[in-house]
Amino acid sequence: MKTSPIIALDFDSSQKVFDFLTAFEGDINVKVGMQLYYKEGPAIIAKLKERGFDIFLDLKLHDIPNTVMSAMEVLANLGVDLVNVHSAGGKTMMEAALEGLDKGTPSGMKRPSIIGVTQLTSTDERQVREEQLIQSSLQDSVLHYAKLTKDAGLDGVVCSVQEAAIISDVCGLEFLKVTPGIRLPESGTHDQKRIATPDEARHEGSTHIVVGRAITGASDPRAAYEQINARWRGVEWIG
Repeated sequence: MKTSPIIALDFDSSQKVFDFLTAFEGDINVKVGMQLYYKEGPAIIAKLKERGFDIFLDLKLHDIPNTVMSAMEVLANLGVDLVNVHSAGGKTMMEAALEGLDKGTPSGMKRPSIIGVTQLTSTDERQVREEQLIQSSLQDSVLHYAKLTKDAGLDGVVCSVQEAAIISDVCGLEFLKVTPGIRLPESGTHDQKRIATPDEARHEGSTHIVVGRAITGASDPRAAYEQINARWRGVEWIG
């Protein structure tokens, strides 16, 4: 998957998706999440691939190992570029997911990259302690899941920008750090708690950034994308 920003297509229909994408060429990364995939199914993936978009299919699988393996075998046939699971499902589940991807990837094609979700960017320290009953810190929990994900053979993790640098130190620079919760300084936080700007993500070592409402909710989505992409690449943006 290209290193340019990943636009989260958090729409409830393919019509809204392609109305939005009229401002973009097929040389960008997009994320298809649960809402859109459950509404439109594999057909939305095929339509996006026809137009040349790289796709992060964000379904966050978390189930018993055999079920996840079978599901990944199916998803591997869709031609997406990146998929994910919840790291909390454990090492055996993640290994099974990787096995399913390998089995399902058509001959001659590159298997999708696979990453593990450590802690959601909507999760804070209180929730980790009181709701998940994890007695270590949020950062320690994320780092533990990152190491477990690497041990399982996956390609990287979903984390917040705040944990990207320490994960690079422990898991290596090439280990993917896909960071949601990206906002411009003037944007609101919405339901995210661990957020950052594109500049901060670049400095902290994110390998990919995921941007949703800061682009899809902008009055000029293309201009918002160009500004975020420029900040992400560390170049001057002239709007």
